[in-house]
Amino acid sequence: MPYALDTAQVLAEQSVSSFFQTCEGDWCSKRRYYTLKSGDVQEVVSYLNIRFLALGHEALLQLQQLHELPADAPLVCGAQVTWESNYVHTGRKPVEGSTLFGVKGATLYRDRGFSTTKPVTADFVFREPRTMILKTAYDGSSFEEEIKLIGDRTRTRQTIISRAGEEIMIGQYLEQRC
Repeated sequence: MPYALDTAQVLAEQSVSSFFQTCEGDWCSKRRYYTLKSGDVQEVVSYLNIRFLALGHEALLQLQQLHELPADAPLVCGAQVTWESNYVHTGRKPVEGSTLFGVKGATLYRDRGFSTTKPVTADFVFREPRTMILKTAYDGSSFEEEIKLIGDRTRTRQTIISRAGEEIMIGQYLEQRC
């Protein structure tokens, strides 16, 4: 029997709150981006800091305003991720940044996307309590991402980027606590 909408919303919010709390801390992320058409592979090592944000946190209130959400429907939790990414074998300077995530129901609100500085949303589900699936689309591209926690110190991520219905890039990440 399917869950009522309110029950499904509460379950989604509880699942993501627990997931974000489990992910809190410092991570070393080894990444590979595969461009499917050309066969190019780009390697990146990133250092991430993930901080859990509880209901009422100032950053969540700012994110809520950015998305023009009503004041009486607050984001129930979120995370702030800061990073430094180092591109291997390119001579490219390290890139630093941050992203805010907030949750209401089964929607993840972000202050920016993977390839845009504009605010975006993603739909999410949990395949099981330690595997989050995200689906985002903007600017003609779609992104499907799976984040899987493995034990207490490791997680994997895979992102498939598509444009016009054709897969163009796959990102694979091995992340371990540092």
